[in-house]
Amino acid sequence: MDLLVIQRTFFFMNHVSNVPNLLHGATIPFLIFFLYQLMFIVITVPLMTGAFAGRLNLKGYVLLLIFWNLLIYFPVCHWIWGGGFLAQLGFRDFAGGAVIHTTAGFGSLACILTLGQRKIPSSERNGHSSLMAAAIGTGLLWFGWFGFNSGGALRADYQAVNAFGSTFIALAFAMITWLLVAKVKGNGFDFVDVLTGSVAGLATITPCAGYIHPKSAMVIGIIAGIVCQYAVAFRKQKNWDDALDVWGVHGMGGFTGTILIGIFATNAHLMSNSQSWFLLGVQVVGVCLVALYAYAVTAGILKVIMHMTTITTTKEEQEEGLDFTFFGK
Repeated sequence: MDLLVIQRTFFFMNHVSNVPNLLHGATIPFLIFFLYQLMFIVITVPLMTGAFAGRLNLKGYVLLLIFWNLLIYFPVCHWIWGGGFLAQLGFRDFAGGAVIHTTAGFGSLACILTLGQRKIPSSERNGHSSLMAAAIGTGLLWFGWFGFNSGGALRADYQAVNAFGSTFIALAFAMITWLLVAKVKGNGFDFVDVLTGSVAGLATITPCAGYIHPKSAMVIGIIAGIVCQYAVAFRKQKNWDDALDVWGVHGMGGFTGTILIGIFATNAHLMSNSQSWFLLGVQVVGVCLVALYAYAVTAGILKVIMHMTTITTTKEEQEEGLDFTFFGK
């Protein structure tokens, strides 16, 4: 169906009802499909925000939110989930490893390098960290992620259960691997490593959760713990100011997991007879294209907006705290 026809058909939720749509989630009410896809959009830009915290003013954030979704999220989502050219090549992404985590991770890297570091050193920042709050937040993230990944099946069946089990297994193995790598490197570890390692497993399993046997999730979790741990170490070596390691954990996790579909996916779970070598090639080329596109266009958006208006925060605003600066609290 022509894209303009689709836009006219569903504009302002026209024809979005409880009746299933044969092209979009034929197994569930179309309204549920709409809401499920809406939540993917809702989470992606806020996911990026953790990387460049403190560096954009409210105007800049709103402008980035609008143009990033229009120029990056919507096109990439269509390429992969909307019948676009990557989908026609056979590219797979079960629950957003490329559409969400790769775009957000590499988009956030572009933000970090374009906006630069925060203007005050970490020792002088007014942020308040709480391990209890971090633990609660990560627990909520775990809870939501099971629905996030299992929902990719768009029905309650063996594939949804497979995704649920694979998600849990990868989370656990990535968390343990992250801690072991930290111990072997001699850096020691703390409770934040437990939380970060588990999220690395979640991001990496997301694109392949419904396409693999749960046993493979053990290996994917181990790979996630190693790759993301070293990506974070590389970020620190480069002195990139990624406040929540969005690139190292989400970006590289989603990137790696998308490629691993070509290694661990089974034809039974893919519901196709794809040749593994061909699928691996498509996954590698596709996710590299998505990463480069997200990085380049994000950098372009920021540079254009920065040329037109002031979107960065001052040192005084960062010292005072953006909550007080923008909201008076």
